[in-house]
Amino acid sequence: MSWHRQAVAALSTQMLFKCIGTMFFIGLFFGAYFYVLRYPAYPVTVMPVIFVDRLIPFQPAAFYVYISLWVYVSLPPALLASRRELYGYGVAMAATCLTGLGIFYFWPTAVPPVDIDWARYPDMHFLKNLDAAGNACPSLHVATAVFSGIWLHRLLRRLGSPWWMLVLNGGWCAGIVYSTLAIHQHLAVDVIAGLALGVVAAVLSLRWRAFAVAAVRSG
Repeated sequence: MSWHRQAVAALSTQMLFKCIGTMFFIGLFFGAYFYVLRYPAYPVTVMPVIFVDRLIPFQPAAFYVYISLWVYVSLPPALLASRRELYGYGVAMAATCLTGLGIFYFWPTAVPPVDIDWARYPDMHFLKNLDAAGNACPSLHVATAVFSGIWLHRLLRRLGSPWWMLVLNGGWCAGIVYSTLAIHQHLAVDVIAGLALGVVAAVLSLRWRAFAVAAVRSG
């Protein structure tokens, strides 16, 4: 069977369960995220600006790449066919988010204010009013994008997808990571920490998945 037919078959399997589960997960995450943002355990630390931050100018168009994360993170679970795989993926993503939220609670951080009139950019103005500048390090926007990107790469390879699909996936993931800097929502140190969290979580979860699959086959 061709890779795109396999993809369509996977997408159409457990569709209602995936939709409801994804919406529930995102809603639960945002509830916890904003609680931690408003009620941190300790005083907020302002993260340092480094040379990388000074090299990247404000690019308001990157906002649309930034918010595309919420489509991007829904793709890996959409390509999983069984509930066992979906549960495993959900647990791994939840562990990633809970790690970040735990850091935010015990070590709250924020980015320093920038000299930009956000009222000139209505979409960005809404984001800044909603998300403020807190829960900065590690960037969970970056961590979840990288986690999803690594999983999606593995799933696309399992389907036998062509090389351009893998490149498209990598480019989309990289674009989301870059957008966090381009709209000045995060600093480079936040992005580096988010990259580390996303990579470690994805690698560990995929290794555990491979171990579980091998155990089922051998048993």
